[in-house]
Amino acid sequence: MNLLGRKKDSPPPEETDGASAAGVSEAEQEARARVTAPKGRPTPKRNQTRARGPVAPAPMTAAEARKRKKAVKQSLTKEERKAEKLTRRAALADRREKMMSGEDAYLLPRDKGALRRYARDIVDARRNLLGLFMPAALALVFVMLSLPSVEIQYYVQFVMLALVAVMVIDGFLIARRVNKGVDAKFPDNTESGWKLGFYAASRASQLRRMRAPRPQVERGAKVA
Repeated sequence: MNLLGRKKDSPPPEETDGASAAGVSEAEQEARARVTAPKGRPTPKRNQTRARGPVAPAPMTAAEARKRKKAVKQSLTKEERKAEKLTRRAALADRREKMMSGEDAYLLPRDKGALRRYARDIVDARRNLLGLFMPAALALVFVMLSLPSVEIQYYVQFVMLALVAVMVIDGFLIARRVNKGVDAKFPDNTESGWKLGFYAASRASQLRRMRAPRPQVERGAKVA
């Protein structure tokens, strides 16, 4: 049924819309959708709309990774390689500084966790004889080499044995103190006492300025 005032040969609005939609092919609609830029953005150029190639898979071996790294370096200019080297050095220095300051995310697996941090604080707050073992041993070796006397070497070996005995006793006392403090502060810990004691003794055997991460407490401080 035609409306009043409308010609007989005029199709209904629904039919007109359908015909206009059908008159546009799917290829033209896809081209319009690809060319038309989003609202508020300029129309992209043809080279910008071109699809990117496939992403190379991750290297499976260390040799393949080195080969790719070498190929990337060869493709860079001298200035780009210099800038990339400076950036890598800055990143490594920043990572080392965060590790030395004791940030848990940058520590080695053996140093991570509040339990290990507490053990380090106990060791760093104590004056340890164990840290004098390496300097004393080097001094005794120097004496033996500089004074090649049978009598001196005879007495030096006894001094060395006494030094080793003192260091073993001091290491045992450090391990015992650390385990006792850890058990009191972390009653639910599952850390092996032998493993934790060895960790504390190995840290105490290093010179204070050479410990990593850097000591966070002063000598003689009370560790709660």
